[in-house]
Amino acid sequence: MSLPDQMTIVALDGHGGPEVLVPREASVPRPGAGQILIEVHAAGVNRPDILQRKGAYPAPAGAPDWPGLEIAGRVAALGEGVANWREGDRVMALLPGGGYADFALADAGSALPVPSGLGFAEAAAIPETFLTVWHNVFQRGALREGETFLVHGGTSGIGTTAIQLAHAFGAHVATTVGSADKAEAARRLGADLAINYREEDFVASLKTWRDGHGADLTLDMVGGDYTNRNLQAAASDGRIVQIAFLQGARVEIDLNLVMQKRLHLTGSTLRARDHAFKAALAADLQAHVWPLLESGRVKPLIEATYPLREAAEAHRHMERDHIGKLVLLPEGR
Repeated sequence: MSLPDQMTIVALDGHGGPEVLVPREASVPRPGAGQILIEVHAAGVNRPDILQRKGAYPAPAGAPDWPGLEIAGRVAALGEGVANWREGDRVMALLPGGGYADFALADAGSALPVPSGLGFAEAAAIPETFLTVWHNVFQRGALREGETFLVHGGTSGIGTTAIQLAHAFGAHVATTVGSADKAEAARRLGADLAINYREEDFVASLKTWRDGHGADLTLDMVGGDYTNRNLQAAASDGRIVQIAFLQGARVEIDLNLVMQKRLHLTGSTLRARDHAFKAALAADLQAHVWPLLESGRVKPLIEATYPLREAAEAHRHMERDHIGKLVLLPEGR
């Protein structure tokens, strides 16, 4: 592929509101050893992008300093030693940053083929959420068939993915949402119990569901005062996995509940993990989830797409109510 010298990126002009996202020109990078250069056809928008924009989640050392954690497109160039990809291949990738661009570099080992039957916009909505859910729900959280699973924020990108995968692998799925419309959307995706947190207490709801068994596994992105309520809602020997803390990271917990119920409280971040970890995670995801994506049993839920240059508007949309993912599309792709 003949590569241009310049490309459009969406840079950060300082930190703050969506207005700091500014289209600019930058040099097209060239892949180093073990890397592929991807011509970006679509880029997912994620909550960590908003945190980075606000100055609360800086890019890891060596990563581009503009946002974008997941992309899909075609392989444009190969770095030294790359044998598992060819130019023109349809590819998707999780990035440490830099996805809001016409071209982006990715580690060849952790990139994934676009599942058959999916377009680039759908593929770009997969890497961040599906890799995060697979690791935290099925690897770290060890969710098993027949268990009760609770995920907060059921209509977020993470939530819609977690509901579908937990349902597909035979769990009983409960989720919290903020409206009747979102509850209905969550049920369509496979949730057995959708709790409107504006009208109901999720702890009380779980105590009346499935004979009061409680949540064997909880995936939480809220933190704050949800933390002790997660302990209250947990089943004996339950697991709670923390992946964000929208309502605060510093909390006091009731250790009596942890001890009496023999609970496991853990958490993780994915962005700064090394290439070897991400490659192994990607291979596991491809083996277990790609058949579900290619059969249509599971699919990314996209609410809207925006031109790349309108990334600021996509961020405004994300900070309002939305169901599923938002995706950016570079011009002419």
